[in-house]
Amino acid sequence: MNTNEGFRIRPYAPADRPYVRNICCETGFMGRPVDPVFCDREAFADFFTRYYTDWEPDHALVAEADGRVVGYLLGCLHFRRYAVVQPLLALICTAPRVLWRLAAGRYGPESRRFLQWFLLRSWRETPRRPAGCAHFHVNFLPEWRRTAPARAIIFSFLESLPRRGAKGVYGQIQTFTDRRSDRLFRRYGFVLYDRRRVTKFADYYPEPVFVSTFHRSLTA
Repeated sequence: MNTNEGFRIRPYAPADRPYVRNICCETGFMGRPVDPVFCDREAFADFFTRYYTDWEPDHALVAEADGRVVGYLLGCLHFRRYAVVQPLLALICTAPRVLWRLAAGRYGPESRRFLQWFLLRSWRETPRRPAGCAHFHVNFLPEWRRTAPARAIIFSFLESLPRRGAKGVYGQIQTFTDRRSDRLFRRYGFVLYDRRRVTKFADYYPEPVFVSTFHRSLTA
């Protein structure tokens, strides 16, 4: 999809993988680089992008401007596969490297606190997700975090879902004070499904931070 806004939306290609992983890490700390919270970018990107780029690349889109990738949407339509493969990737591929680096003293106190939160609290602070639905994640570099690119990439993905047999779709978003709203989701007919407060940023941000699940039915 070409636009007159200085960017275009196109299907993900294997060559985009390092750029997607970089954007994931550049936006992983409430829209800013994740490094102050967790120093291991490889592990962070593995957990949040690897399944989508390696197992469902046909359901991913990127936003390109001036010849570079500035944002992405990673989608999942095979929710049963995701439920099996995602934890296996974390257990078999990511966890051994993290444990080795932890034992080798390569993580500072901030990264160790993040790992502690991830292991002990993340599962309790993750909002519920509707069963049997497609889902997606969207991220943009800060200078491209505007309504038009987000609307274009989400709309492109949503348009493709009915012909692929999806019955419903959900997305999750961090919400905190006025820096990010859920209006974009509501504009596309999504409704709030669940919301949980997360504590992983409590040492860095004074206001409450939430993760919200928004769901949209695709059946009449």
